[in-house]
Amino acid sequence: MKIGYVRVSTLEQHEERQTVELTEKAHVEKIFLDKLSGKDTDRPQLQAMLEFAR
Repeated sequence: MKIGYVRVSTLEQHEERQTVELTEKAHVEKIFLDKLSGKDTDRPQLQAMLEFAR
């Protein structure tokens, strides 16, 4: 199973371009998404993805 991670910096930014690339071109089956600033190192969906991968 291919999994992917998408992060955008603000709630106003859109993740569609990244998710389309992952699903249509890389054929990713499960995507985890965080809408957080790059300076924020607490990324719950990144941690969830790592746990899922394990």
